[in-house]
Amino acid sequence: MTLTDKIKVLIVDDSALMRKALKEIMMTDPSIEVVGTARNGQDAIEKVHDLKPDVVTMDINMPVMDGLTSMQYILSDYPEMPVLMVSSLTEEGALTTFEALELGAFDYVAKPSGTVSSDIYIVGRELIEKVKLAYKSANRKSINYRMQRSNNLSGQKKTESMKKQDFAMNNELSKVVVIGISTGGPSTLMEVLPMLPQDLQAAIIIIQHMPPYFTSSFAKRLDAACRIPIREAKAGDVLRNGIGYVAPGGYQLVVRGENGTIRLPTTPKTVFMPSVNVTMEAVLDTFGGKNVIGVLMTGMGDDGADAMVKIRKAGGITIAEDESTAVVFGMPREAIERGGAEIVVPSYRIADEIIKAVRRV
Repeated sequence: MTLTDKIKVLIVDDSALMRKALKEIMMTDPSIEVVGTARNGQDAIEKVHDLKPDVVTMDINMPVMDGLTSMQYILSDYPEMPVLMVSSLTEEGALTTFEALELGAFDYVAKPSGTVSSDIYIVGRELIEKVKLAYKSANRKSINYRMQRSNNLSGQKKTESMKKQDFAMNNELSKVVVIGISTGGPSTLMEVLPMLPQDLQAAIIIIQHMPPYFTSSFAKRLDAACRIPIREAKAGDVLRNGIGYVAPGGYQLVVRGENGTIRLPTTPKTVFMPSVNVTMEAVLDTFGGKNVIGVLMTGMGDDGADAMVKIRKAGGITIAEDESTAVVFGMPREAIERGGAEIVVPSYRIADEIIKAVRRV
């Protein structure tokens, strides 16, 4: 492999120690070349113009110019350039990260610690994987579409929010929709969930692979954008029509009993907690196939693929995201190849398919 074949990365962080650590991580992969570093957002804009990197890793909190502002300037000049946010594992970091994703960031990596630079090595493998995915999957049409959709939704949610309570307290539970999603998920969910109607006759469970401190902020962000109430699930919550439940990071989400009471155990231990497979199978065991709709969208690996097969065999409806819009065509591809996807559509059609599936007798 020649230097010209390598993925050129610009590292942006105000900490010299963090820049050094990130560079050392990148240098462990022969397909990546660190072409430069920047100490703040303004420096990043200048370095992007000079170095023309393939991928930018962007810290959020920096002096002179923060990462969110810098990213917007960069995407304005280079809308095709993937920006990977490197976020602190805090509620404040989570909120800014989701704002960045809505504005066009490719994805994020959460620092295990906001202060100790050596801790970044813990997520080194994830960082390298996401840099490669950002380079490989940089579909600018998709990002521009999401930015436009986000702008459209910001206007829509203000008119819908006043009506949200009208449908929030449905007593009967008709069906359960379980959505599994991973890398690229926050932006994709912002396309899909706001399109669901307030009077949806089903509960929605969202399994997004995400660290513990992020899921609460993510649920609030979704709630502000959606016509149905979205909340982070808590142990003892009872599933209700027209309400979305985001599985909290670090736990499994299962449901028990005829009324669908949520439980949050810390077992079984899986690569991802929450696990899509664990939740889908628990919902299937509790409610039977005909009352369950499985949805699998963008993400690495195969979490949820086996459960989608089981749901379909039991008479449930299964929907997978098509390769044309998936940021990472891993999880949905596995479901399709194993025969677990009855319906395969691009992300912008998934909400319509969920609505049709809920209404299907």
